[in-house]
Amino acid sequence: MTPSGPSVPVSPRPAHRVPLSHIPVSRCPHLLGDHGDAHRHLGPAPSRPLRVTWGARGGAVTWRGAVTWRARPGCHGERGAGAAGPALGPGPAGALLGPAGPRHRHRPQHRPAAHGRPRAALLTGRLPVRNGFYTTNGHARNAYTPQDIVGGIPDSELLLPELLKKAGYTNKIIGKWHLGHRPQFHPLRHGFDEWFGSPNCHFGPYDSSERPNIPVYRDWDMAGRYYEDFKIDLKTGEANLTQLYLQEALDFISKQQASQQPFFLYWAIDATHAPVYASKQFLGTSQRGLYGDAVREIDDSVGKILKHLQQLGISENTFVFFTSDNGAALISAPKQGGSNGPFLCGKQTTFEGGMREPAIAWWPGHIPAGGVSHQLGSVMDLFSTSLSLAGLQPPSDRQIDGIDLLPVILQGKLIDRPIFYYRGNELMAVRAGLYKAHYWTWSNSWEEHSKGIDFCPGQSVAGVTTHTQEEHTYLPLLFHLGRDPGEKYPLSFASEEYQQAVEHISGLVQQHKATLVPGQPQLNVCDQAVMNWAPPGCEKLGKCLKAPESDPKKCSWPH
Repeated sequence: MTPSGPSVPVSPRPAHRVPLSHIPVSRCPHLLGDHGDAHRHLGPAPSRPLRVTWGARGGAVTWRGAVTWRARPGCHGERGAGAAGPALGPGPAGALLGPAGPRHRHRPQHRPAAHGRPRAALLTGRLPVRNGFYTTNGHARNAYTPQDIVGGIPDSELLLPELLKKAGYTNKIIGKWHLGHRPQFHPLRHGFDEWFGSPNCHFGPYDSSERPNIPVYRDWDMAGRYYEDFKIDLKTGEANLTQLYLQEALDFISKQQASQQPFFLYWAIDATHAPVYASKQFLGTSQRGLYGDAVREIDDSVGKILKHLQQLGISENTFVFFTSDNGAALISAPKQGGSNGPFLCGKQTTFEGGMREPAIAWWPGHIPAGGVSHQLGSVMDLFSTSLSLAGLQPPSDRQIDGIDLLPVILQGKLIDRPIFYYRGNELMAVRAGLYKAHYWTWSNSWEEHSKGIDFCPGQSVAGVTTHTQEEHTYLPLLFHLGRDPGEKYPLSFASEEYQQAVEHISGLVQQHKATLVPGQPQLNVCDQAVMNWAPPGCEKLGKCLKAPESDPKKCSWPH
């Protein structure tokens, strides 16, 4: 989950604006338990400002505040963790978000390939190729923001919290930022009012001579470093970080409620990102090993946040959305990763296993309970949907790729829209309805694969999961995902079905490319001198380290 930001008074919303929470949960049934009576009607229009909360891996918006959660990649326990292992066991959030609970399931939810790119897409409503979160250092390469990256989110991009300020929202991010760690990319420079978390993944520990440990921030200044001040025991997997992030969320929500402020909370926890961790009280509590323990702790935390909203009497004024930023990292599974069920491959690819995620929208009294939508959605839609909930319009001076999902969530409508699957600077595939056309296929190189780096373990599909970059621009590989969700059986080029579907998709591609103005790539240059040697506030803690001489180079992105 990812709560985001405090709340401030805003003008009443029009009748159609309501709190919302979505999770495509078809792959994560352990999040869905049974729970008593539910709010099954569309409630009256809010007469007070909404709050918004997201979590990532999720999110939410409420009358006085908002919460978002984002949970780690992939399904964390489908029918006993699917192919990856035995069941996790029930948890508190399952009771609140279960089949009879006040929530709406949405499937599928799609993301730009992996790492910081979906986060940039989520907060800007724009494809990474537009907002600059991609690389041109090689064709179709995944890039992200390790601590030697020079770039980050450009000042020219308008982020959701910047826009929500116009409606009086207070905004907080808890957890991983991942949109650049240099001072100019700090989240408080891009619309957030508070931050407790880190700019990068919790990799480490490092020896502080070749590479510094990642800092953890409290607002503008660092509060310590991973492994030094914020312990992660790689042998046992024990770390108390999720509990710290939970308490931050509860305290923030309480503070905003007490001051009657609308808020946006982005709860971007990363316990299920390798190296996986869980708090002591959750270690050994699942049948799924450390990964299951981490998921159970996230589940428990989600339940406590939702219960807190209910106890404060603001659950019917708060829109919560729970989702993830990419499919399960099969390369880390089963001990450090999840399962993608029937879908092909995993994180780092543009096959369905890498792009589909769970999504749940929660708004008691407004979203009918137990609903399942087959709307094709994207994390970018949270941008436009949240603005709509806050009574705001998306910026008109740039192309916005996300759409407003409120008609889907509140009225059960279906919106015909395509999804464009990019990997770096290349359009790899396009989804339209149940059809998906692959214009390029590639899992990873033979060189990487020979070293044991496999994004599609046990899922080799001849001519599809290729280890060389294969172009299909003139005869795309076409799949019907309703009949073939695993992308195993391409339709015949000679069939009438193929020709009609490809003709339609080709027109969508032409329209898309006509509006495409690529942003300046931010993920091309790396330099050890820009690592987290001396973050703001390090002098107060005696944590400043000497940086090496600047030596900028082209970043190497192997896949």
